[in-house]
Amino acid sequence: MIVPTSEGAFQEAARLLRQGGLIAFPTETYYGLGVDPFNAEALRRLFAVKRRAADKPVLVLVADQSQVPLLAEEMPEPLRLLMKRYWPGPLTLIFPAKKNLPKLLTGGTGTVGIRQSPEPTAARLLAAFGGPITATSANRSGKEGAVTAAEVEMAFGAEIDLILDGGKTPGGAGSTLVGWDGQALRCCREGRIPFAEIAAFLAAVNTKEHLFSPA
Repeated sequence: MIVPTSEGAFQEAARLLRQGGLIAFPTETYYGLGVDPFNAEALRRLFAVKRRAADKPVLVLVADQSQVPLLAEEMPEPLRLLMKRYWPGPLTLIFPAKKNLPKLLTGGTGTVGIRQSPEPTAARLLAAFGGPITATSANRSGKEGAVTAAEVEMAFGAEIDLILDGGKTPGGAGSTLVGWDGQALRCCREGRIPFAEIAAFLAAVNTKEHLFSPA
């Protein structure tokens, strides 16, 4: 069911999430599929609907940096610097995951991808829910991500409990995925922010501040 954004719509979406529901909403890249990332049953439903392999993790949106410790075991200094520079924005950072997170969320990798979205609808949804929400792209695995609420409905129909219509999203490239292996920055997926720009920023900060060992 597609609903226009309103305070009532955000509260209904939050209620559905708390009950293990599956919703769709716009982000700064594509529409995303949202469930409570701490609800293992909701995650199983998400993976079934998306037809996603169990060993492929899904990323999570947070309202702000204060929610990162709910998901991440630690915050390496390079990733903390990137959060400060690029959030909110299309940069997903890969952190060591808390041990108690559902295995489906991490795909058994021991890591979790997190970002803060600048998209107003996503931000209002996170505020209404009061916690992190998954935001894997709204598509069947292997298919193109949806950029409108109508495309989400066309792809999933009644399998989605609610679709928040926040207008057309940019599509094109997804978020850039970046991790830190203890010594060097690694690009897991090139996206909207060029990895070369991210690496250059971090190298410049390190040269100036000597905050961590160079690769």
